[in-house]
Amino acid sequence: MSESVNLPALGESVTEGTVTRWLKNVGDRVEVDEPLLEVSTDKVDTEIPSPIAGVIEAILVAEDETVEVGTPLVTIGDGSGGGAPAAPAPAEAVAEAPVAEAPAEAPAAAPAAAPAYAEAPVAEAPVAGAPAAQPAPAPVEPEVAVEPIAEVPSTDAPAPQDATPGSPVPPAPAEHVEPAPAETAAPAAPQDFSTETTSAESAPAAQPAEPAVEPAAAAAPAAAAPAAAAPAAAAPAAASASNAAYVTPIVRKLAHDTGIDLATVTGTGVGGRIRKQDVLAAGTSLSKVAPAPAPQREPIATSPLRGTTVPMSRLRKVIAERAVVSMQTSAQLTSVVEVDVTRVAHFRDDIKDQFLRETGVKLSFLPFFVLAAAEALRAYPIVNATIDGDSIVYPDHENISIAVDTERGLLTPVVRNAAGLTLADFAKQIADLAERTRENKLKPDELAGGTFTITNTGSRGALFDTPIVFLPQSAILGTGIVAKKPVVVSDNGLDAIAIRSTVYLALSYDHRIVDGADAARFLVAVKDRLENSSFEGNLGI
Repeated sequence: MSESVNLPALGESVTEGTVTRWLKNVGDRVEVDEPLLEVSTDKVDTEIPSPIAGVIEAILVAEDETVEVGTPLVTIGDGSGGGAPAAPAPAEAVAEAPVAEAPAEAPAAAPAAAPAYAEAPVAEAPVAGAPAAQPAPAPVEPEVAVEPIAEVPSTDAPAPQDATPGSPVPPAPAEHVEPAPAETAAPAAPQDFSTETTSAESAPAAQPAEPAVEPAAAAAPAAAAPAAAAPAAAAPAAASASNAAYVTPIVRKLAHDTGIDLATVTGTGVGGRIRKQDVLAAGTSLSKVAPAPAPQREPIATSPLRGTTVPMSRLRKVIAERAVVSMQTSAQLTSVVEVDVTRVAHFRDDIKDQFLRETGVKLSFLPFFVLAAAEALRAYPIVNATIDGDSIVYPDHENISIAVDTERGLLTPVVRNAAGLTLADFAKQIADLAERTRENKLKPDELAGGTFTITNTGSRGALFDTPIVFLPQSAILGTGIVAKKPVVVSDNGLDAIAIRSTVYLALSYDHRIVDGADAARFLVAVKDRLENSSFEGNLGI
């Protein structure tokens, strides 16, 4: 019973591969996990092992042919010959082993009613371990003319009457013939290399091999006369030249990209084949591959304000005055923590489409930060407090000002009574306030009454900053950009490096009433809330 071996999956997004070299021939026996062939893709060169044991009955894909994943490559059976016929190899792929020229007067004997596609066995001189058809007598002369098998006409010699494809004929006694190189025909590589040849002395003595075949165009079998023995070094030299001549697409591209002349590279692979390591060892490395030219980018536009003098707007004067008064009156400093928001990022990705459908606004990271801060303000109200003379006033509410960047300057509309609001509440109120702030449609009281401020400097790409506290508030939280980076994580005491989404939170505060420990406790509470990411009950949709 025969089974087909298909081209397996070769990696993510890889849909096809090119057969670069067959490692086995028709008639060879293979074991489980023994390499059958080499395949090259745009990402990797690899060997394909055999998933089953048996005898190769047919090779279905020629060398240098590109096929899709799942395509049958070869049929393997029990050696009974029940598999499909092997794909014929081009004549130039057949090893050019010399044979004696048959007598010119030998009549042709083509099989009757042979189909056009039938493959005819080539009669060979008997050699140790390789079955051959009964040889025709050769003239007894000190020298014989030789020609490649592929060029011997099919009418040069009669075919033996009892020779059939796949049925071995007992070899003649060794004293009647000289050893000739055994021929092996592999599926064709049309340009770059010829099949390896091995001497008869190195062929296995007990393992029969099917006779080599010619293309279908030469349907009539030809009997080959015994050939003169080739020099012992000829076969290794031919093998080395054939392997060195073939270079896989990945190696060829690497050599091109690194400016390496393959003719100057000595291959260390099988038979002198050039590998990626050989190209790298020739004086380059992958890190030195010439990068693709950077895409052209539009230059930053020059502002029309360059070189001009303009008076401050009324809003800019107010902001400037309040900033100076705040810095001169309060004792400000900043504490920063780094927060792993990977779980928040995953949760947001999972529900953002549904959130947009049901609320009409996009779900950014800012509502998560505001919600976590509102909860922490209830636990640490000193961060939400104000100074009144010699007294500290603790409000019974959390009104969070949200900094909005406008063409007129920085404005801070207020989300009132933030405690208890859901993510949907925060997202809708922030989007509404920001839009109306930029359109100058806010009412005056919507900019007043804030007890704590959040400024999202990460929305413009900043890692973090040290924001200024504006009186009468005592603290302001700056949220940086959410970015992925490698971090050390621990799992049951074992440390590992993982890619995580992180953000810096910077709390500036009035040190007159807020101590560093107070600021740290508040920041850690926000950090823990975000890293635990239990927001399913706070969606509000």
